[in-house]
Amino acid sequence: MKKDLLTLRNLNRDEVLGLIDRALVIKKSGKGTERPLSGFSLGLMFDKTSTRTRVSFETAMGRLGGQTIFLSRKDTQMSRDELVQDTARVLSRYLDVLAIRTYSQELVEEMARWADIPVINALTDRYHPCQILSDLVTIKEKKGTLNDLKVVWIGDGNNVAHSWINAARILGFELVLACPQGYYPEPDVLEGSAGNIRVVEDPAEAARDAHVINTDVWASMGQDEEKDQRLLDFQGFQVNESLVGLARPDVLVMHCLPAHRGEEISADVLEGPHSVVFDQAENKMHLHQALLEKLLVE
Repeated sequence: MKKDLLTLRNLNRDEVLGLIDRALVIKKSGKGTERPLSGFSLGLMFDKTSTRTRVSFETAMGRLGGQTIFLSRKDTQMSRDELVQDTARVLSRYLDVLAIRTYSQELVEEMARWADIPVINALTDRYHPCQILSDLVTIKEKKGTLNDLKVVWIGDGNNVAHSWINAARILGFELVLACPQGYYPEPDVLEGSAGNIRVVEDPAEAARDAHVINTDVWASMGQDEEKDQRLLDFQGFQVNESLVGLARPDVLVMHCLPAHRGEEISADVLEGPHSVVFDQAENKMHLHQALLEKLLVE
């Protein structure tokens, strides 16, 4: 039976931990890893621009012996109103797995409903599960454990924050999200959260004794017209030396990139000794290898 990754809720605790551990094994093996996906094809259907997600998926598939076909949705017949159900069934005849980077979570879910192949959410406005899985790889790599951690999110309650909420629900670590009024995570994503997940409006309160501090841009793709207002609303939510100084001495600072230095994160913190942002970026490739293996050969 095929398995999709549309949100982290599609995975249980053992599956999440298994993917993390497998990604670290793959990273250690370097380019010498096995090539179990020879003859397999990955389709990438993207509506949104991408650097890390596209290159890491293509490289991951290549290292596993498979091939990748990139599809900008505007270049497909979906741009001329072909039904999702027809596109999904046709692509299922050509491809072995499909990763979609788009705006609508509903589109990814409908594609998965009609496709006979695994569908991966490579980013929607609602969730970004692969990003958080690779971030967890980075934390495990640096800390040696995912237990007894305080993970902090500073900024917009966006798709990445939503997936951190799902991860904390699955793994049980403490998650504190510091978001301005009006920029909280969606209520239905927070609904049912246990006591290990909190939302506050004071970044300093969130950052105290943190093991990990995360942030993201204040205006995501598709929010350009809101940028000026967001720059005002997020004043005081920058991850800078003052905020990092409230955390534990060995705190990890994370950013999923691209970063706007001087806005959501200061340049000295992004380039400083606590920053692991470029390890994060690399680990997307190793996590994607582990994920493609799981979906196609397990």
